[in-house]
Amino acid sequence: MKSIEVKGTARTIAERSSEQARALKEIRKNGGVPCVLYGAGEVVHFTVTNEGLRNLVYTPHIYVVDLDIDGKKVNAILKDIQFHPVKDNILHVDFYQIDEAKPIVMEVPVQLEGLAEGVKAGGKLALQMRKIKVKALYNAIPEKLTVNVSHLGLGKTVKVGELSFEGLELISAKEAVVCAVKLTRAARGAAAAAGK
Repeated sequence: MKSIEVKGTARTIAERSSEQARALKEIRKNGGVPCVLYGAGEVVHFTVTNEGLRNLVYTPHIYVVDLDIDGKKVNAILKDIQFHPVKDNILHVDFYQIDEAKPIVMEVPVQLEGLAEGVKAGGKLALQMRKIKVKALYNAIPEKLTVNVSHLGLGKTVKVGELSFEGLELISAKEAVVCAVKLTRAARGAAAAAGK
């Protein structure tokens, strides 16, 4: 898995919720994003610039985050992001510190490989799950999960329960459809003509 560096500045939490809300509003107004790091028995509140999160958030890739909070460095993964409902800017980010001995849960992008039989017959291949949730030690998690679709016929699907990857436990629902070869109008017409 690739790594990316994110620099942050520690922040203190106000005792009263009204003061805390005012402080968070001020951070966002100045181009910052309030963040929290969980793990190793502690919770660290810090701030990162919007620009500092851009390459981590707006990408199809997954990363191990080399967090640098006022010079203290830890490895973490992105756990949760909250976006503004209208403006779509980042409001808050949660990170989870990596413990090399404990498995983590992470969503890994899916990549389809091969030319499906059903596509050759006029169908259309549709990726329905862009990411699958997995559980594993962080150094066993790949950058992407490759699913071979060569055998997939017209109207057929690949479900999470049919997949397996070495060293990974798939957490997503077993019945969830990863990809399907859908019948197109042309394929239906060809099938009907062949049936006559």
